Amino acid sequence: MGSFRVAVVGAGPAGIYAAAALAGAGPRVSVDLFDRLPTPYGLVRYGTAPDHPRIKEVVVALRQALAAPGIRFFGNVDYGADLKLAELRELYHAVIFATGATGDRRLEVPGIDLPGSYGAADFVSWYNGHPDAPRTWPLDAAELAVIGAGNVALDVARMLAKPAAEQLITEIPDNVERCLAANRARDVHLFARRGPAEAKFTPLELRELAESPNVDVIVDPDGAELTAADELLIKKSRQRRTVTRILRDWVGRPATGAPRRLHLHFRAAPVAVLGGDRVIGLRTERTESDSTGMIFGTGEFTDRPVQAVYRAIGYRSTPIAGLPFDQRGGVIPNLAGRVVDLGGEIIPGIHVTGWVKRGPVGLIGHTKSDAAETIAGVLAELDQLPRSSVIETAEIGELLRSKHVDFTTLREWDRLDAHELALGRAAERQRIKIVDRADMIAAGRDS
Repeated sequence: MGSFRVAVVGAGPAGIYAAAALAGAGPRVSVDLFDRLPTPYGLVRYGTAPDHPRIKEVVVALRQALAAPGIRFFGNVDYGADLKLAELRELYHAVIFATGATGDRRLEVPGIDLPGSYGAADFVSWYNGHPDAPRTWPLDAAELAVIGAGNVALDVARMLAKPAAEQLITEIPDNVERCLAANRARDVHLFARRGPAEAKFTPLELRELAESPNVDVIVDPDGAELTAADELLIKKSRQRRTVTRILRDWVGRPATGAPRRLHLHFRAAPVAVLGGDRVIGLRTERTESDSTGMIFGTGEFTDRPVQAVYRAIGYRSTPIAGLPFDQRGGVIPNLAGRVVDLGGEIIPGIHVTGWVKRGPVGLIGHTKSDAAETIAGVLAELDQLPRSSVIETAEIGELLRSKHVDFTTLREWDRLDAHELALGRAAERQRIKIVDRADMIAAGRDS
């Protein structure tokens, strides 16, 4: 073991990159990585749509990072229940929280809590086979609304529109495939508050909408026009230019008669979810923008019949037991990753990285550079400690066993991973995920 011990809570990309950066500092630092799930990789495993295998290839690099000397993985350990902050502070010289953002940002409009209104994060967890998600999902709506203009909104809309048979080559769990096979969706409507030049889609994700022969993609021309301000935005960004060109090419494209349709509506802000006992419609207001980019309502409203609404307007972090929380920003207050109390004073030994540090923005590459900033602060703090201050305490595995915590290890994850891949090969699929937590743990030990 190294001279300094560091705990990282959260084994998604942010936590793994932080652990790898610490391990790279030399043998003087050892890292224990904890996650409440039996598996590592966080939203890469449970937040990326199953028909996006290219994105999931990042797990190869993450697995290599976990193999670094001095890093240990402890899965199925629930911070706040199995391990308290006070215990971690006794066991480790520093603690880094990388718990991410797994909740849904709320949309404050009338009717948003009606039955039939769902958060995208919950739906994404379900179709990715998260062990804490329900095993079934109500898919009896013929007309649906998805609110949002980012890649998660595209994922949700595509998963709702795409037939289950087209998903069978992916790693979709069996229980999800059965529900999607009974999906009654005919028309999926995606609503964006701003115009096409300000959509947050990436070109790759957007093009994937049109790849299914069973789904017609229809861009509503009302709202898809470009303003002078839009033209300026497009000139400054290659991605915006590409996304706008794709969307404009789709305007007026003739329908093929496919059994399902995916409609894209721009400059349509949701103002109310309609219904009494459950969702029966969505009311939107036409928006315009001024020269500064601020949008405003025009007073022109449209009511569209839908039987389900999915809000995909962003993720949000949740409070962490024992730490201050900025409710407005949805983050743990910090200075370059060093956690501060509500008075702005640094709390020694406590750090954050990833989305819980900076908010749910940026891709995995941003997470890696973000971890580097946090680790610089951790190492600077450790260098101020006496080199002889090695913590004398019980081994963490012994402590968890004494608490009857059924924790998993990296070796057990590798066994589970191999088992799921074998199940997939037998069915001519990429992978078949095991969903039940107990079955995941058992497969990691019996395979």
